[in-house]
Amino acid sequence: MTNSPEPSERHERHERRKPLLLIDVDGPLNPYAAQPERRPAGYLTHRMAPTAWTGARPLRVWLNPEHGAELRALAEVYELVWATTWKGEANEWIGPPLGLPELPFIDWPQMHGKAPRGTFWKTQYILEYAAGRPFAWIDDDITAYDHEYVERNHLAAALLLRVDERIGLLRPDFDALADWAAAR
Repeated sequence: MTNSPEPSERHERHERRKPLLLIDVDGPLNPYAAQPERRPAGYLTHRMAPTAWTGARPLRVWLNPEHGAELRALAEVYELVWATTWKGEANEWIGPPLGLPELPFIDWPQMHGKAPRGTFWKTQYILEYAAGRPFAWIDDDITAYDHEYVERNHLAAALLLRVDERIGLLRPDFDALADWAAAR
């Protein structure tokens, strides 16, 4: 008789096979660069005071509740991870208005520091966190240098999806993420 894995063990193995979906907040989920007096369609205004915020008044954050449903759907084929300067505070401030469960997050060793050969400062840490796993990364600061760096230094599949910080995530972005995961 062979020992078949318990359902929880099978689930854990399935989870490990999912690619990571590394999610930035400001830009993709919060189109902070949109015209300040014109909230984008579908977005709601939230006032937030995360630890790193030093403004006299709470920070204005625009979030589209439909993005929560889109991300929850993508959680069927991805392991969702915060890849944002909000770090774990994204679970307190961003996740609840979007209806997201608590997610793991990248605890950046250094923020806004030195980066290899013109890459965005996050890129080196994204590869460390992915540790050879396939991943998709949504961010507003991805450049051609980041694509080149990931291609040279990450052997697994990777999708780097730059999102316009004036617009945020759009339907084609969610479709591209779903199609990429399905193609794996």
